[in-house]
Amino acid sequence: MEDEIRAVEKIIDLVIDFFVKYSFQVLGAIIILIVGVIIAKWVASLLLKLFEKKNLDVTLSKFLVSTIKLIIIGFAIIIAISKFGITIAPFIAALAAMAFGISFAIQGPVANYGAGLVIILTRPFVVGNTITVAGVNGIVEEVKLGATILTDEDGVKITIPNKHITGEILQNSEEWKIVEEVVGVSYGSNPEEAIGIVKKSLDQFDEISKEPPPQVGIQEFGDSSINIGYRYWVPTIKYFQTLYKVNLAVYKQLVKQGVEIPFPQRDVRVVSRSGGNGLATS
Repeated sequence: MEDEIRAVEKIIDLVIDFFVKYSFQVLGAIIILIVGVIIAKWVASLLLKLFEKKNLDVTLSKFLVSTIKLIIIGFAIIIAISKFGITIAPFIAALAAMAFGISFAIQGPVANYGAGLVIILTRPFVVGNTITVAGVNGIVEEVKLGATILTDEDGVKITIPNKHITGEILQNSEEWKIVEEVVGVSYGSNPEEAIGIVKKSLDQFDEISKEPPPQVGIQEFGDSSINIGYRYWVPTIKYFQTLYKVNLAVYKQLVKQGVEIPFPQRDVRVVSRSGGNGLATS
């Protein structure tokens, strides 16, 4: 029992001795950290407003602001540690050695962060652009160091690790997306008339881009129809709703003007062979 009491007394003495010797250092370190965080937030807010005023890219602005904020907080931590008389050089060396060893175990995330840094600095796309990469398509909502987040017209979020973006074939159509459709008219119809009807139908929609203008023409000669192809650009967020409305308008106008939209047809001939097994078809 006496040994336990002595052990507790020693612990209490150590705690009291620590606070007597280092109370001012601890208080100073806490104050330095608090001031560092406040300054970091203030500088970050000031820089963000400045970048917005200069119309700097949103992704690049956030990256620069976050980096500067972390640097300021890092300096505050170093100064706070120095209040205890601790030399930070061995500490930094130990962290570097640990980081080198850990990097082999986390090559995937590290590759994503490196690719994210390349994307942020080179800016092959920015927030609001419509991109197609790694087999998916969507509007860029956010670019992080580890991944890029897209959204489609249905509001579905698509997260792509950045290492699957850099070095791949990337299509960037800004905020637009192209629509490519085909409608078939009979060989007895006037194709120029049909092309004119399709063009007038497209002109009814304000959502369709005028620059570049829509393209309409004979795309191919099918088995039972002349296929009229038409291509136009629409805002990505209105892709499907515009597509459906345009197709309906094209159909109504063709029917109204008496242009025939034929059904697929196939001719079957019956050949009679005398002296054979009867009838044969071809």
